[in-house]
Amino acid sequence: MIAIIPARGGSKGLPRKNVKLLNGKPLIYYTIMAARESKYIDRIILSTDDKEIAEIGKKYGAEVPFLRPQNLAGDNAKARDVYLYTIEKLNKHSESSIDNFIVLQPTSPLRSTDDINKAVETYYEKGADSVISVTEAEHPPDWYKKINQQGILVDYLIENSKNNLNRQEFEKTYIPNGAIFILKYSILKEQTSYYTDRTYPYVMKKEFSVDIDTIIDFKIAEILLSQNY
Repeated sequence: MIAIIPARGGSKGLPRKNVKLLNGKPLIYYTIMAARESKYIDRIILSTDDKEIAEIGKKYGAEVPFLRPQNLAGDNAKARDVYLYTIEKLNKHSESSIDNFIVLQPTSPLRSTDDINKAVETYYEKGADSVISVTEAEHPPDWYKKINQQGILVDYLIENSKNNLNRQEFEKTYIPNGAIFILKYSILKEQTSYYTDRTYPYVMKKEFSVDIDTIIDFKIAEILLSQNY
């Protein structure tokens, strides 16, 4: 299976986060190494618009066969368009056609090779259209609030609100943690969605699900990595 690691240069929440040193190594190092050690990944493609990120990626074993065009590197670029562009570009110069691929975002440095292997095994064993890594949601969705146009705090979920229940009484819910997306190019191109009626979860523990977007996330990852999580 081919792995795509998307790492643009213009991150806003934490500037240059993809090459920021995390415990002495660039952030992208952790994802590249986890992919390299997977028994299911044949090629690691780093998708970036940034020459510095490209050079660092190649240093640790990723391929950078082309730089991402600027229209797919801005804040408004959709991730699915980046993946479709990458697969189409690779297929154009390949003897075989790539359909199955895994996306490993570099902002999930605590995702392990074992996580990757188990998610791929789920994908093949279930005959899935996609496998998405998730973690248990910290709070029930019924607890969410919003501020309306009058500045009043109201329920976000108007119908079937169960605010009077204790946390233990709610059904478990899960949120995507951004670490692993296993997708099928043909379905993504046709439906422009990661989710079908054959989308399966790969459940990860909370401590391995840090998704780095801010300096606080970065500091949490530093602490967990230093404690050998």
